[in-house]
Amino acid sequence: MLSLHTSPLVQPGGGDAGGMNVYVRELVAALAHGGTDTTVYVRRWSNDLPTRLTVEPGFEVVHVDAGPTTLSKENLPGVVDAFADGVRHQLEVRPVDVLHANYWLSGLAGHRLKHELDLPLVSTFHTLARVKAETGDHEPQHRIDAEASVIACSDVITANSVVEMDELITHYGAESRRIEVVPPGVDHAFFSSGSRHGARQALGLGEEPVLLFVGRIQPLKGADVAVETLARLQQHDGREPRLLIVGGASGAEGDDEVAKLQRLIAHRGLTERVTMVPPQPHHLLSTYYRAADLVLVPSRSESFGLVALEAAACGVPVVASDVGGLRTLVDHGRTGLRIPGRDPADFAAAVGQILSDRFFADHLSRRAVEAASSYTWTSMAARLRRVYLDLSERVPVDCLA
Repeated sequence: MLSLHTSPLVQPGGGDAGGMNVYVRELVAALAHGGTDTTVYVRRWSNDLPTRLTVEPGFEVVHVDAGPTTLSKENLPGVVDAFADGVRHQLEVRPVDVLHANYWLSGLAGHRLKHELDLPLVSTFHTLARVKAETGDHEPQHRIDAEASVIACSDVITANSVVEMDELITHYGAESRRIEVVPPGVDHAFFSSGSRHGARQALGLGEEPVLLFVGRIQPLKGADVAVETLARLQQHDGREPRLLIVGGASGAEGDDEVAKLQRLIAHRGLTERVTMVPPQPHHLLSTYYRAADLVLVPSRSESFGLVALEAAACGVPVVASDVGGLRTLVDHGRTGLRIPGRDPADFAAAVGQILSDRFFADHLSRRAVEAASSYTWTSMAARLRRVYLDLSERVPVDCLA
């Protein structure tokens, strides 16, 4: 498993750590539990890390030296070859059967190693540059070219949803026969319905309506939309709704984005009604979900949307942007509400509908738990295990032929 730019050992919610960290960690653990030994290769991000670390039986993380440990994400393309060299050195000593690359940077390394070591390549992109461009988040041309080359030569491309499969075909000309739709899962041992009152007591919250945003503070995720939504809400049963924002700065301009968000909160006069919470250990997020009346996911784009799935598993309705994988996860009017566009007034109207109708909110909650029950990391790992095994029967894709 190649994960060049972010490690399954890093807590998600800040920096470059997010849903992909959870994805890799939980997937590899589930693969290991099912008998598939898996090693995750990541770029060394601290000098204090051992080269090889056993997380649990069948699940190892190997730290590969590739550039300075403090290298920014924007400069990582320059160390892809050094990373690939380091991984190759390891694989020549400890051979593997399949390469599975996560994100386009790992895809570049995996593409090279596929040909050098004659190994099948599975690729998962998590986000796609051409899809992000449709929402105004333009990525450099070299990323678009890299994604196109990796897609053209991957033996299997996994998509988190049918929507992502369509995006791969539409924007990159991917062959449908090489795409496998394999949705991520959720750990129901942690993320399940529970006492809202108990969760609020644990977090020191009162009985006012609580909105929750979970994610890194970056334009793509839309924390500003969550704040503007709160600003448009009226009192509910004589109480002012409040907003919890759980997450931290992300990317080279992360601190600036946090400062901008804080200025917006002050400008809207919401300082007393918005609480910014630093990134939390992943399993502790369940308490925040259970404490909330609903979760806001106003992303510009999402290939899947783990936050929406975790909220649903906890029985919390979701109000989300009508984009990407959220169209699959959030069944409009049944498990939550989807909003075309990102107008805070539309989000506020949807929030008001849920807060003002307890029967409707309870209906969404029950249906959300039912829908989320079919998403498990164990079932995902089982599907991927079949994909890996089937590669032995496929004619390898060779873009160099």
